[in-house]
Amino acid sequence: MSNNPNTSERIGFIGVGLMGHGIAKNILEAGYPLTVLANRNRVPVEDLLARGAAEASSAKALAQAVDIVFLCVTGSPQVVSIINGENGLAAAGKKLLIVDCSTSDPSVTTALAGELAGREITLIDAPLSRTPKDAWAGTLDVMIGGADDVVARVRPIIESFSQRMVHTGPTGTGHTMKLLNNFISLGYGALYSEALMLGAKAGLRADIFDQVIRGGRMDCPFYQTFFKYVIERDRDAHKFTLNNALKDLTYLSAFAINAGAANPVSAAVRNSYALAIGAGRGDDYVPMLSDIVAALNGIQPEPG
Repeated sequence: MSNNPNTSERIGFIGVGLMGHGIAKNILEAGYPLTVLANRNRVPVEDLLARGAAEASSAKALAQAVDIVFLCVTGSPQVVSIINGENGLAAAGKKLLIVDCSTSDPSVTTALAGELAGREITLIDAPLSRTPKDAWAGTLDVMIGGADDVVARVRPIIESFSQRMVHTGPTGTGHTMKLLNNFISLGYGALYSEALMLGAKAGLRADIFDQVIRGGRMDCPFYQTFFKYVIERDRDAHKFTLNNALKDLTYLSAFAINAGAANPVSAAVRNSYALAIGAGRGDDYVPMLSDIVAALNGIQPEPG
């Protein structure tokens, strides 16, 4: 176990899915006592138990056993349910720090943080960027919103699973920045998909498109994982579902509406993903949007 005195903090983790499993593994390997919540998918839970984690039967029981709880779930409805639901974290009736690593609605985050403050529960946001492979390797990027002293408290824990952490400001700003980050990345996905379709209409193969873009100014890590699917047909190259993409873009749309801002580009990007989900493809991953846009325009994807 680490000699770092901060490992005396008892950590709880809820949401050991694609991203959460790797994060929880790295927290354990850093020497922190870890308790996880029972999950329908037992595989990651059993792996973490074999590595030394404990398991709680409810969010309330988990809260009673720990000092800090990390959440890595789908979005705001799940976060609110885990905290305020029957046998939720708040039902433990104790002082607690909750770190929401989910991609949540900033307006819900700030309202919930204000409500919980009166119950001696501190909520901060620490959404993630990069992939499940980075979560496992401990090389995630983290955007964290919260008071300086609280951020300082959790920094050593977050450093166990990240390569970069940016303090964005008060609670809620992390989730706002995450929505902007995802707008840019998912916007790339929509652009790539439409560009590939238009290229195919002109007889340009995907591998020719890739030879022009790869290594140039328009190349980036997101491009590379997207095109690992396009070129190599690797379904697991970027494991982020179209359903989650639409959820994040819908949060951004609500943010723009509340801000009274015109957002024609993000609205168009959102509609690209909404069309894919309307076609029944919500459980597919983001790079597969390229196949959907192609099919909607009468083009069959190239075989791998």
